[in-house]
Amino acid sequence: MSAEQKIYSCDDHIDLWALPPSLWEERLPKGLRERGPRVVQKPEQDFWVAGDVLLGASRMTASKGYSAILRAGIEDDGLRASNPELRLQDMDLDGVYSSVIYGPSLLGLQIPDLELKAECLRAYNDWAGEFNAHDRNRLCVLPVLPAHDPKAAIAELERVAKLGHRGAILYVFETRVTDPGWEPLWSAAASLAIPISFHIGGGMSLLKMRPESWELAAWSACAPIQLDEALAAMIFSGALERNPKMKLVLAEAGIGWVPYIVERMDMTAEKHVKNAKDYRLKAKPSEIFKQQVLVTFEEEPLGPKLIPLLGADSVMWASDYPHPDSPFPHSRQAIEEAFAGLDPEIRRKATAENCRKLYF
Repeated sequence: MSAEQKIYSCDDHIDLWALPPSLWEERLPKGLRERGPRVVQKPEQDFWVAGDVLLGASRMTASKGYSAILRAGIEDDGLRASNPELRLQDMDLDGVYSSVIYGPSLLGLQIPDLELKAECLRAYNDWAGEFNAHDRNRLCVLPVLPAHDPKAAIAELERVAKLGHRGAILYVFETRVTDPGWEPLWSAAASLAIPISFHIGGGMSLLKMRPESWELAAWSACAPIQLDEALAAMIFSGALERNPKMKLVLAEAGIGWVPYIVERMDMTAEKHVKNAKDYRLKAKPSEIFKQQVLVTFEEEPLGPKLIPLLGADSVMWASDYPHPDSPFPHSRQAIEEAFAGLDPEIRRKATAENCRKLYF
């Protein structure tokens, strides 16, 4: 496959239900294994639990409508997505050369003991590094930083950088990124040249992610837009401007709402920044966005047509494998349809070049 033909997906997934059942029991320090995540077998479904907390399903195979793998008629014992060899086979089938992979949960690991949670993330990040080692040119599972303490996050960022990780996730809805204590993390990310990702999965008070309810559809429709606060906070607080080499990725954000918020930030900056007594932006928000922020998008009929409003350097296409939104195993066909009539250079940057430059 020539460089011109390679497709890069910048937001795929390894979910909790697809993780190896022994992951944490094998990797946590012995004194924590009893309280750490483990799989409990039930007649109807296996479940992940941590202590008395139910974390979610394991080996979830029942719903063809939810799994793009099953929908494609491919056999899956529920763990296929976490098998690097099988994953590469699926990427070949889909015509995707490289994959940036998010996990282990949209809502984070719901473990109340924050120190235990940090150790669980550390173990997951080690496993992710080994997964990537199967083919570092094609696989990029992102590590997750602890969100309860900036010092812990920085220590883990520095550790995973030494392991060869090329990006990191911070669950932005678990903390307040505007607190001054997080400034050293942005500085560390900039100096290490590791982009920080905020993924959708929180920020709502009215709607809940309830399977087999109308709320799931409503939640899914609104989830991407919740990243607007995080974006505005990172720009207006000066977190990005003070760290110009830092790259911020808004994962699964989509495109449609982003041109509006970027333009809106420029308007509000003109009206209000001059009166700020804590931090006054020197550049326009749109300029900071253009230089430091990228958004990922999936199947979005209007999205590609709006790319010129943001700039082709600011967007990255994603397959979302193995989620139901994924066009797998027809990603190349989906790309052809989505980018029909657009400048080939826009397509090249959005489906390959931007992701390659950022992670590979």
